[in-house]
Amino acid sequence: MDVRSEQKARIAEIVSVDPEIMHGTPCFTGTRVPVQTLLDYIEEGDTLDHFLNDFPVVNRDQAVQFLELAKDRLIECVS
Repeated sequence: MDVRSEQKARIAEIVSVDPEIMHGTPCFTGTRVPVQTLLDYIEEGDTLDHFLNDFPVVNRDQAVQFLELAKDRLIECVS
């Protein structure tokens, strides 16, 4: 498996896009919770714990991995 395939597999464990679920909005895999919702919570100054309490179908590992992936991609973009 090459690096791109590994990265795609990692992303698929965290985020899924399915036209049958929330009209194709990127959601945490296995849920109907859009990843944008976590970003909205953070933007409003809420904690990760508050988000996880409000959306218990998202597990902490998924949320943290999503944030790490987003951070890594942002750093790649500005480097």
